[in-house]
Amino acid sequence: MAMHVPKSYFQNMMKEGTKHLTGMHEAVFSNLEACTELYKTIKTCYGPKGLNKMVINHLSKLFVTNDAATIIKELEVQHPAAKMIVLASQQQEAECGDGTNFVMILAGSLLEKAIDLLECGLSPSEVIKGYEMAGEKCLEILETLVCHTAKDVKNKESVIPIVKTAVGSKQNGYEDFLAELIADSCSKIMPTQRTFNVDNVRTCKILGSGVLASTCLQGMVFKRNVESDITSVKDAKIAVYSCPFDIGTTETKGTVLIKTADELQQFSVDEEKLVENSVKALADLGITCIVSGGKVGDMMLHFANKFNIMVVRLMSKWDLRRLCKSINATALPNMTPPTQEEIGFCSLVSLEEVGDTTVVSFRQEREESAMSTIIIRGSTDNIMDDIERAIDDGVNSVKVLTRDQRCLPGAAATEIELAKQIMTFGEQTPGMEQYAIKKFAEAFEVFPKILAENTGLKANEVLAKMYNAHQDPVSGMNSGINL
Repeated sequence: MAMHVPKSYFQNMMKEGTKHLTGMHEAVFSNLEACTELYKTIKTCYGPKGLNKMVINHLSKLFVTNDAATIIKELEVQHPAAKMIVLASQQQEAECGDGTNFVMILAGSLLEKAIDLLECGLSPSEVIKGYEMAGEKCLEILETLVCHTAKDVKNKESVIPIVKTAVGSKQNGYEDFLAELIADSCSKIMPTQRTFNVDNVRTCKILGSGVLASTCLQGMVFKRNVESDITSVKDAKIAVYSCPFDIGTTETKGTVLIKTADELQQFSVDEEKLVENSVKALADLGITCIVSGGKVGDMMLHFANKFNIMVVRLMSKWDLRRLCKSINATALPNMTPPTQEEIGFCSLVSLEEVGDTTVVSFRQEREESAMSTIIIRGSTDNIMDDIERAIDDGVNSVKVLTRDQRCLPGAAATEIELAKQIMTFGEQTPGMEQYAIKKFAEAFEVFPKILAENTGLKANEVLAKMYNAHQDPVSGMNSGINL
């Protein structure tokens, strides 16, 4: 006879299958352990020598990357506590565009140290209070650790060293080439009045050659072919239409009764004259290129060729909007001649061949352009995707630099200096919170350890050498790991 297990009162109130976890071991420790397991999975990707992870998502798409943001996004974490760390890293990605792995590792390390504190008998409120005190002290110390300030963000040479750090952690070996490429593309569109927008740096991936064949140009590049016979226009005046480049049709069906051959001939002539007049009106305004967001009619194309007008068709409305921003044009919803304010200008519109891919490029030669495009080359799609993610991180670091030009020492130098000073602060703090503050300091030691382990160095030996180097009050705080 099976024994009846009574439900708790709380479970009686909830629907069938509800889980109710209580107590320190059942609820708190299980959540903390789930978070630490997540960070241990990601930590091997940290740093320039970080390992790539192979992730296959629910659509059976393969990702080979060491970018923590991509890995976490494709893993689809379900555990509620671990999901909170994922949300924190996603917010970091939204705010700064980089540093997601740092957030995951720091959160995981702090929670791992919290397990030790709770097992020693501290209450969760004492741990939280200690961590909050250490966090406030941490922000105070960071103000004193600034090692470099970028004087001119528009100057490419002052931006390159900072971008190189962000790119080097993703694409070790290509950081010099990619940093120069990113700095060049950002300096071309750096606004003087408004804020820097990362969406203004576009990428175009073209399979073939190698990463070092990647280039940057002012303007936009589309993997499309031109519709017309004209393949190149210099100093182009451009009309942009979000509608099809064709004659309008009525909403209802109509019947035309034609009795003689002359009437038939006259009927088609009238239509041709209507089309010719509409294209001629554009040519009279000096329009040399037309961009359409819909289909291009055969008769319209015939007269566009007759008047030496280049016709380009873009299927994406987003591409159309970005192009309008790049050439300073207005997309018209119907086939009417544009005003002078609605006409866009481009230094060169041309059909080019990159590798075996045909592209249409809209190049701008003025000093400050609204958009710039980095053409990424690579032997496989996975390599190009990873390069694109590295470029995205580099561009975001430029965006952050426009907000605050101060820089901190890297290679785990800042983390060790924080650990040293917060440990001293913990020893001077009375009460039970001092134990949580000391553990907060110890949590920062995980960064040099992970960097050393991923590189193949002895972690404890590296940590001891770094602490020894940081005893020097003048230059010690800038001492990091040489990878």
